[in-house]
Amino acid sequence: MHMSLLLMEQILELFLMILMGFIIVKAGIVTDEDSKVLSKIVLYLIIPCVIINAFQVNYTPETVHGLLIAFIASVMLQILLLIIVSFMGKLFCLNEVEIASIYYSNSGNLIVPIVTFILGQEWVLYGCVFMSVQLIFIWTHCKKIISRETSYDWRKIVLNINMISIAFGAILFFAQIHLPEILNNTLSSVGNMIGPASMIVAGMLFAGMDLKKIFGNKRVYIISSLRMIVIPLIALALIKLSRLAALSSDAPKIMLIVFLAVITPSASTVTQMCQVYGNDAKYASAINVVTTLCAIVTMPLWCYSSRTLNNIIKNIRQPFHTLIISIFPCQKQITLFSI
Repeated sequence: MHMSLLLMEQILELFLMILMGFIIVKAGIVTDEDSKVLSKIVLYLIIPCVIINAFQVNYTPETVHGLLIAFIASVMLQILLLIIVSFMGKLFCLNEVEIASIYYSNSGNLIVPIVTFILGQEWVLYGCVFMSVQLIFIWTHCKKIISRETSYDWRKIVLNINMISIAFGAILFFAQIHLPEILNNTLSSVGNMIGPASMIVAGMLFAGMDLKKIFGNKRVYIISSLRMIVIPLIALALIKLSRLAALSSDAPKIMLIVFLAVITPSASTVTQMCQVYGNDAKYASAINVVTTLCAIVTMPLWCYSSRTLNNIIKNIRQPFHTLIISIFPCQKQITLFSI
């Protein structure tokens, strides 16, 4: 329950940041169109700083082992959830903004402050593994559907600053290279802006909308329900079935971090990409705001109810167990959230 209250407090802070963005537009200080510049700053400056700074940790066998667990879990969830959301898209006749809003979580903005607040700074690295994996999907799948491109431009994808940041950060980590303290502190300071900047963008866009029209749109509530209820339930089942939490003493916390990254609201990056590539940014922002409101209740409830859900599915056959045990030595079984 304590962790659930901490989550609620953190999400409330982010919602107040959205309110600040809303107020500065309504007060006439800026316009909702000004948010496009801030979106580019988040996408191309702040997020790369977060990624590089996260990899500036000490290289140890335990850290590498934890990174591998986080990486396997992140890739597994991203691939399986993409298949499931694609099926949802056909079932519910979803457009590209709705598909992206359901599939992509706001892990980039929420997971760093939440993990730091709940578990400590040393655990942020594992959240950044999920962020890095999701960024690859964002700059391939998400960019393609939002921009309505017919094919992938692999040159632009590989040379994207976010992809370069992932590669650069990984090289620094595995080569055990630590940046000078002044540079590392600068990256950390800029990276700390990710939550406030992204939430202010959402609030600025929200201020330019017809609120009656947005909140009267039933589609927004359907998309929000799929994002905040259906996707977390599926993700939790997949995590339990994978038995990845049984692989080390740190694995339960690592899997908690991955789960928290999945159950966050819809990604504000979707809104920012809609602005940059000329799609429906206001609709994406509306979904982001509504899911953020929902997250105040749903995220703490998902964490609090996880033990009950574990009892429901614990006897289901484990389809991924044989594969995982062939990669890692099997250790004492640990439930997902036994922190």
